[in-house]
Amino acid sequence: MIRLLRFLTRRQWGLMAVSVAAIAGQVWLNLRIPEYMAAITQLVHTGQAEMTAILADGGWMLACAAGAMLAAVAAGYLSTYLASSFSRQLRAAVFAQVEQFSMAEIDGFSTASLITRSTNDVTQIQNFMSRGLRMMISMPLTAGWALYKISTRYWQWTALTGAAVAVMAGVIVFLMIYAHPRLRRRQAMTDELSRILRENLTGIRVIRAYDAEDYQQAKFDKANDVLTDSETKAHRAMSLMRPAMKFVNNITMVGIYCIGAYLIAGAASGQRLTIFSDMIVFSSYAAALIQSFLNLNMVFNQYPRAAVSAERINKVLDAMPTIADGDDHVERCPAGRLEFRHVSFSYQHGGQPVLQDVSFTAAPGQTVAFIGATGAGKTTLVNLIPRLYDVTAGQILLDGIDIRRYGQKQLRDRLGYASQKAVLFTGTVAFNVGYGDDGRPAAGPQDIDQALRVAQADGFVAAMDGGQQALVYRGGTNLSGGQRQRLSIARAVCRRPELYIFDDAFSALDYQTDRALRDDLRRQARGVTTIIVAQRIGTIRDADVIIVLDGGRVVGQGTHDQLLRGCELYRQIAQTQLSPEELANA
Repeated sequence: MIRLLRFLTRRQWGLMAVSVAAIAGQVWLNLRIPEYMAAITQLVHTGQAEMTAILADGGWMLACAAGAMLAAVAAGYLSTYLASSFSRQLRAAVFAQVEQFSMAEIDGFSTASLITRSTNDVTQIQNFMSRGLRMMISMPLTAGWALYKISTRYWQWTALTGAAVAVMAGVIVFLMIYAHPRLRRRQAMTDELSRILRENLTGIRVIRAYDAEDYQQAKFDKANDVLTDSETKAHRAMSLMRPAMKFVNNITMVGIYCIGAYLIAGAASGQRLTIFSDMIVFSSYAAALIQSFLNLNMVFNQYPRAAVSAERINKVLDAMPTIADGDDHVERCPAGRLEFRHVSFSYQHGGQPVLQDVSFTAAPGQTVAFIGATGAGKTTLVNLIPRLYDVTAGQILLDGIDIRRYGQKQLRDRLGYASQKAVLFTGTVAFNVGYGDDGRPAAGPQDIDQALRVAQADGFVAAMDGGQQALVYRGGTNLSGGQRQRLSIARAVCRRPELYIFDDAFSALDYQTDRALRDDLRRQARGVTTIIVAQRIGTIRDADVIIVLDGGRVVGQGTHDQLLRGCELYRQIAQTQLSPEELANA
């Protein structure tokens, strides 16, 4: 928790200081009241005081009570405001850090865990700062002041109160040791539950198609039961704290009055009033001391969660992105020549290399295509170009410069990328097609219309209610798979890049649309380097160079006709997709 305080601004530190002063004022005013009570008690019992003196002390008591109330309101307002503004900054810091992560870090934390840390964990810290922090400040102030006042009274009362404090401290330590690991497990299981729920919602069509609702329900119930068990055990233990504190409080108060009765009975008649007055003051201070421990019930209900959440957030904030920016001073040479030199790559915990010694060159204006069996490393290869991952060995050069020398923004500004899964965002068609900032003027309606025509998407967009301003639901759920792919391709075209990357982005298109799109793209993208990953030979047969991957290695490289004659794997793929006449004419 302390490490997270580095995100507080000067203004927030100032507000915290004012809040601490308000809490200190509240404690001081509350603990002044017993002194006036003792004075009034003595004045009443002696019968020698005038009513004005009693009313004066009573007025000071009311003033202290009113001042304590105002200080409590001020402290509550400031702590709530401080907690809200701090949580806002913390969420922003976590989001900004995640934005810098490469896919390696995201894979390491998992998407579900990062979502939980950005929402639930930050909320736990906000709740603690809003409520628990006030108690953590007021408790030692109250306890210290009360102990000081108590220590000046009779040693019998002091010893009794000290024993009560020791018992309460022991209860707190025991419950913290017992509950903290279970609350830590609770946060981990919250991640797991979020992951299962996310998978269930995103894969609902497949789950229903395979009649797997019962299986998913059983998986959810298992994780839910573990989470419930952890929470139940932790809260069952924490729920014992307040009754235990109340019991100690009642025993202490009974002990104070019993000791007081014993002292009064053994004292001279002139001292009995003084002892009685001291007993009232002492019981008030003892009650305040014990109440401060009772307030810790709420603090220690919240602190273990907040501590675990702070630890999880710190892990995100402390994680160093494995992909660092280059010097960002590479002079832009808009040619788009791409070269792989003996590139190998392994995932962080993947064991065997996914790519091994891959070399090829894509000249400006060329189309280079990749084909191979599932798991051959095609998607991994194209993900290395925008540095979603970094190579394990070898080099990737863009216009003769290692891409690790580029700033990440500078590199990605030169790319038009359409991923294997067409990703669309909530917004309009125009927003999705003109998405992103590549350092050029923002795309206007004409640029978007041109990109839609190239992507063969202008027809169905014109038929939508609103055209370019038609609403796209989250993930494009109101569009078909082919429509989503065409908008994704239009987004890449609208960027006007120097290098296109199409990662199996034509798979949902029919052959006629596929052909028309590639023809328009070739006319539109003269001089632009194009990298295509595909499973269909019909999509890539006209490419300048086709590279065949098998087990992460290049096993064939050439044109369609050359590979049919010289690459056995390519010939086998072609035999499953092309007619005998097409094979004979090749």
